Amino acid sequence: MGQQNRIIELRSTKGAAYNLNYHLVWCPKYRRKILTGLIASRLSELFKEIAEKWQVQIIAQGVMPDHIHLFVSAPPKYSPTKLAQLFKGTTSYVLRLEFPEVKKAIYKAGTLWSPGYYAGTAGNVSAATIRRYIEECQKI
Repeated sequence: MGQQNRIIELRSTKGAAYNLNYHLVWCPKYRRKILTGLIASRLSELFKEIAEKWQVQIIAQGVMPDHIHLFVSAPPKYSPTKLAQLFKGTTSYVLRLEFPEVKKAIYKAGTLWSPGYYAGTAGNVSAATIRRYIEECQKI
């Protein structure tokens, strides 16, 4: 119960009170199953670093071998597009730099991630439902 209360609490900035939660999903180029082991661990670390830097709260995350689920709460100044850019751009750059096998797996694509992404809000389903879904995908 305490976890659900944390998810739905209002957050605030100097000029706004908000409860904006986004479920983002994206895949590596060619849907390569490369997000495993040390790469998956490093990706999770990077998500935390990016979220802290940009004042975004990660509610839940799921790193699957061929796709990502990221459920975040973000201030109203960030659109879903901006959030996807922040997380995808930084992680693509760092993982390609640190793991040669990532660069090899995507050939000449130049980026780790496919250009598209899914963005949904917790409006139609509760934040707890999305979080439970992400955790079940990981067999947590």
